[in-house]
Amino acid sequence: MSRELSKDKLIERSIITKYRNKLWAPFIHAIKQYELIEEGDKIAVCISGGKDSFLLAKLMQNLQKFSDVPFDLEFIVMDPGYNKVNRELIESNSKLMGIPIKIFETNIFDVANNTDKNPCYLCARMRRGSLYNYAKSLGCNKIALGHHMNDVIETTLIAMFYGSQLQGMLPKLNSTNFEGMQLIRPLYRIREEDIISWSKYNNLHFLRCACKLTEKNEVEEISTSKRLEIKNLISQLKETNPLIEDCIFNAIHQVNLDTFVGYKTGDKLITSTELLRKKK
Repeated sequence: MSRELSKDKLIERSIITKYRNKLWAPFIHAIKQYELIEEGDKIAVCISGGKDSFLLAKLMQNLQKFSDVPFDLEFIVMDPGYNKVNRELIESNSKLMGIPIKIFETNIFDVANNTDKNPCYLCARMRRGSLYNYAKSLGCNKIALGHHMNDVIETTLIAMFYGSQLQGMLPKLNSTNFEGMQLIRPLYRIREEDIISWSKYNNLHFLRCACKLTEKNEVEEISTSKRLEIKNLISQLKETNPLIEDCIFNAIHQVNLDTFVGYKTGDKLITSTELLRKKK
């Protein structure tokens, strides 16, 4: 009689069998295409408690088992001030999925919630800095975040529609404040709908929004967010063009600078007039 697999092993198996083409293959594609992992890396996989970061953790665990490139992993959870229920949900999911997490405490929610100016921006900045700092203390040279293809597409459109700029989300970038550290996004080519499908298939329930501002109804409902507006827009466009997400995603890989009147590199703005003058 065959041995019954534990829940964490069943979850792992689903990634490389049922969801091989939807999750495992695009994950491996991103790792290779963007050269996200190198021999000797020590990577801190950052787990927020949501579906994306937990999937990332399982993918990285599997990759470490099968990869010809040796690298080390740490699974870190920053507690910015979660309530007891949310903290326990993260801990129980980590145990259920066989992920050996390290939790460190911060007071980020309290600090961000006591500012009148853009608490969400401050919270995000503080979170990122705390993750880098803790990862570096563990000897890591990279942090891995769970941003997926839809995050990339939506961020690009939000910057265009509401920020008046064509700005994407890179799969890999160097930290400007933590020397020798890099940020990588291994889920870069994975669609959110496939992550949702995988979590439902395995009957997994993850943390959604743990923000204290939202708990106290001091910010707008999520249904009014710009990101959800973009999600709804893309959903509408898919009705007439089912490949719209692929078109947008492929477009950011094939930017034709010769057709733009200007672009930025760092803090410097380059205009087409300047480029024409140089060619003369």
